Amino acid sequence: MFTQTADQDLLEATTEQYLAATYPPARLRELSRRDSTFDAALWKQGAELGWTSPLVPESAGGGSVSDNGLADLLAVAFQFGRHAAPGPLIGTNVVVAALGRWGSAEQRGGPLAELLGGTATAAWAHAPRSVGRSHAAVRAARSGDDVVLNGTASRVERGAPNGYLLVAAATGEDDARSHYLVPFDAPGVQTSPLGGIDLTRRHLAVVLRDVTVPATSRVGEPGTADDHDELLLDLTAVLQAGEIVGAMERAFATTLRWTHDRYSFGRPLGSYQEIKHRMADLRTQLEASAAVAEKAARRVGEGGHDARTWASAAKAHVGRAGPEVIQDCVQLHGGIGVTFEHDLHLYLRRATVDAQLFGTPAYFTERLVRLLNAAVDGGR
Repeated sequence: MFTQTADQDLLEATTEQYLAATYPPARLRELSRRDSTFDAALWKQGAELGWTSPLVPESAGGGSVSDNGLADLLAVAFQFGRHAAPGPLIGTNVVVAALGRWGSAEQRGGPLAELLGGTATAAWAHAPRSVGRSHAAVRAARSGDDVVLNGTASRVERGAPNGYLLVAAATGEDDARSHYLVPFDAPGVQTSPLGGIDLTRRHLAVVLRDVTVPATSRVGEPGTADDHDELLLDLTAVLQAGEIVGAMERAFATTLRWTHDRYSFGRPLGSYQEIKHRMADLRTQLEASAAVAEKAARRVGEGGHDARTWASAAKAHVGRAGPEVIQDCVQLHGGIGVTFEHDLHLYLRRATVDAQLFGTPAYFTERLVRLLNAAVDGGR
């Protein structure tokens, strides 16, 4: 789907083979009846395939198969979307990217090494900054050599029970926010399951009540969380776009095959001009979505001056087009397309959730407009 190097093709091919064998649609339906869909052994094997290392520099224990780790990971996210696979791919990679860039030597030798090795997972408690002290989602107070955290994270993806949570907590009179890495099993971390439409991913509401962590749990310099969150949001937007494109591609391929196999009045459904036009429109949307996702991955991965603009454009466009394309695929199947027994809803669910988490397409459209207006004003 994307223009890739031979090594990136190999990474995608091994991921596709692994996910196809491990998570066929029948397995996804079985997982839908479970409270937890995370499998520690399978996740560790995925880490060995290279799912957790592309966004981390080699000096910190990671490594890319190309010069652009985000472009590498885009291919993995694409396959996760194609198979509606479980596993905290995005959250874990966002946190390892933060630790690889801003983590201390202690954090790199401990939590980061665990995440890279697949023995732990992580989630990012993204909370856009609110105006006013009383609106901070999480607050931090210094207590000797420790920091005490109180607050909430409204929705984070569930992974391994011994995982980590990256939170931005406000401190001081100026409400400057800093990142802290919190173990999920730390005393005072309370979680409750949330309902959701994705059959294979589970999310939690997290409450931090007097959670005490060492001051060395801070990730990055004090007061840098807001700036760092913008980069982490760029990474998240690109990976979500990759998953949505994967779901779109699987739904389109399924529908194309259906129009060839399904006969109506003695002719293949796909032989009718109206169906041809609709399939051509869907393919155009799929190719456009893949193109903007790939461009965003390359620019963000390279650290280009327009990286944030492309990341916002990718989530804004793909987040809107993806669910619409898959909904059209459902309609082209007729009555069978809306049944639980058919596979299409698996991919529609994944695309719909990805489109809403960490910011809706409307939010990223507004973000894109702000960035473009700032660029125009700066050029005057």
